[in-house]
Amino acid sequence: MSDPNCETRYFRPLQQTAFMRLEHAGSQKGLLRPFKGKGDLEAWASQCFAMRDELIGLAQRQVLPQAVGHPFHLLSIELAQQTTGAGTAFLRWRKHDRSAMGVALWQELMASTSTPVNLLADLHAIELQRITLNMQISLLHTLGRQAQECASKAADAEDAYLRRLKSMPSAMRDR
Repeated sequence: MSDPNCETRYFRPLQQTAFMRLEHAGSQKGLLRPFKGKGDLEAWASQCFAMRDELIGLAQRQVLPQAVGHPFHLLSIELAQQTTGAGTAFLRWRKHDRSAMGVALWQELMASTSTPVNLLADLHAIELQRITLNMQISLLHTLGRQAQECASKAADAEDAYLRRLKSMPSAMRDR
């Protein structure tokens, strides 16, 4: 449980206004709607990937500069962006020499008596921001990938339908 009276001094978490400024922020409302076919699904996939990329950009512009700035650059670990082979990027904790990576490093930093007490609330806020952004990026990436797969299946269904129609005499098609 976090102490609501403990203010961060050095890190400012993203606020709703930062998300509202994203170009595609409102388009997730369209998830639960009837998709008419391949084109709608491809457009939805593009929107998901665009939002994912905008969130990655938001992390690069507003979160990482704070997390690697003073006084956090003096710590034994850093928050960094890790690009994946799947074409997305996540925020990860790592040692400066890149010899280790993962949330266990952050947990060790929080448990260490050598970590300044006045940074604990900020480090907690950074970790919450990292967790949330990674979840949002992952969800958008997965939604986009699923929409692409569905678009491909819709195209296959359309092809099968058209093949069947073409195999029938035109008089039978008009019934």
